[in-house]
Amino acid sequence: MQPARTDTTVSTGAPGASIARLGARIKGFGPVLGLLALCIAGTLLNGDFATVDNLMNVLTRTAFIGIIAVGMTFVIISGGIDLSVGSMAALIAGCMIYFMNALAQGAGGDLAPITMLVLGIAMALILGAGFGLMHGLLISKGNIEPFIVTLGTLGIFRAVLTYLADGGALTLDATLSELYSPVYYTSVLGAPIPIWIFLFVAAAGAIILNRTTFGRHVQAIGSNEQVARYAAINVDKVKIATYMLLGVCVGIATVLYVPRLGSATPTTGLLWELEAIAAVVVGGTALKGGEGRIVGTVIGAILLSVISNILNLTSIISVYLNAAVQGVVIIAVAFLQRGRK
Repeated sequence: MQPARTDTTVSTGAPGASIARLGARIKGFGPVLGLLALCIAGTLLNGDFATVDNLMNVLTRTAFIGIIAVGMTFVIISGGIDLSVGSMAALIAGCMIYFMNALAQGAGGDLAPITMLVLGIAMALILGAGFGLMHGLLISKGNIEPFIVTLGTLGIFRAVLTYLADGGALTLDATLSELYSPVYYTSVLGAPIPIWIFLFVAAAGAIILNRTTFGRHVQAIGSNEQVARYAAINVDKVKIATYMLLGVCVGIATVLYVPRLGSATPTTGLLWELEAIAAVVVGGTALKGGEGRIVGTVIGAILLSVISNILNLTSIISVYLNAAVQGVVIIAVAFLQRGRK
């Protein structure tokens, strides 16, 4: 009779797996830890940094880029890119103002000013979706690289605005501007309206990405487009939808931005694409696609605004180097992500 065997097998991979999981969690909190460190540094460098007024200023400034970055997250996760969002926002702003001025100067007949504003806002959202649809069709059906398509439209959009403004500025009618300005300057429960809209867009984006079939398809396409096609995912349709979603986000950001100054110039939205992409990659979204979080994007957008705010308050380096700092951040994050799949 053989003695009973005792199973003494030990899983040697368990400690390594635990360490890997711990490392992944720490890495996931990287943007949050970075933001906290920056806030502490900003408070130590300038006492005005920690005031409520400055906090509201930072978050309001973040709202425009943050809303665009939410849409950009979907595009980048799907394996795409959009370099035209700043120029797109500028053209949408110019078209809004041009259209509403035309209504105010007689083309609108007996329309009430509030109706003119509503029509202008609707036009901005439709234009954003239309531009996104154009990008999506050229990329998916035309089989052109996203970089090439959006690089081309970057120049087209800004050139068209420059033409409409005759090289100068398009300024909103005074009556409409006075009626429209509360959209930017009014606070609700202590926070300006753009901040609330930003939070709503971010929450909706997170639900769509994490809780819907569309969100899962976006991530699947970014992970491996060919496998996604084998899995019967309509890749072209999903790609078009991501660019349309980004276009709508650009439209929303523009609707909130126009009442700030009541005008649009050829420099409106300059380098917004750099800031939006930086917010997405700093937030942990893989540049190669397939992985990303809306929460990370929100934190990334706030982090970049905090950097800019600290530079403005402390004059550590010239404020003219803000874009250079953001460029360095993008390169550094891309370097850290070089091994991710």
